[in-house]
Amino acid sequence: MGKKYEASLQKIEARTYSLKEACGLVRQVHYAKFDGSVDFAVRLGIDPRHSDQMVRGSVLLPHGTGKKVRILVFAKGDKEKEALEAGADYVGVEDILEKIKTGWLDFDRVIATPDLMGVVGRLGKVLGPRGLMPNPKTGTVTFDVAKAVNEIKKGKVDYRVEKTGIIHVAIGRVSFTAEQLYENALAIFDSIIRQKPAVAKGQYIKRVVVSPTMGPGISVDEGSLRPEKAAA
Repeated sequence: MGKKYEASLQKIEARTYSLKEACGLVRQVHYAKFDGSVDFAVRLGIDPRHSDQMVRGSVLLPHGTGKKVRILVFAKGDKEKEALEAGADYVGVEDILEKIKTGWLDFDRVIATPDLMGVVGRLGKVLGPRGLMPNPKTGTVTFDVAKAVNEIKKGKVDYRVEKTGIIHVAIGRVSFTAEQLYENALAIFDSIIRQKPAVAKGQYIKRVVVSPTMGPGISVDEGSLRPEKAAA
């Protein structure tokens, strides 16, 4: 570990923090000169290898992500025009398909109209592992492309549990206020709780950590994320 990391680590006590405390402290332990992102990580007590224990969803963050998101939309005809007018960065079908096949991946989110999912499905091996495949559950497979584009631009984020049982979501930037980070984190946590699989047994939330792009993670007291305690 470097000296800057060690110095930041010294600012963190050997205990769990309330979510509000962690969102304030994370801005102090970030040691990079750029405006890095703040990550919210939740370890779940599930086995994501089983399809009935998959946890995924989408959340419109109250304060957005602070990041410019490049949106690709698979659409044609009137829907192509609608997507462009809504502010999509790239829109098309076959031309986009061929570009991606040659290695082009200069986009962050993908939306597709339902009638084109058969075409988009050909890119499953490329988009799937990167978490970019459109999905009805997250509102990215829809004929209302203007709404989907606008929501993403306002700060809608998708999340899904990784093979390790952890969900990672960016809740903003270091330049955000502690209150903005706190409210964004609460919105995500509430969604994760609502997505709890019916078959999940035992402790659902194992660990919660807030961390900056450059800096150590801060352990959060899971109880401080519960609405009745968070309001205290």
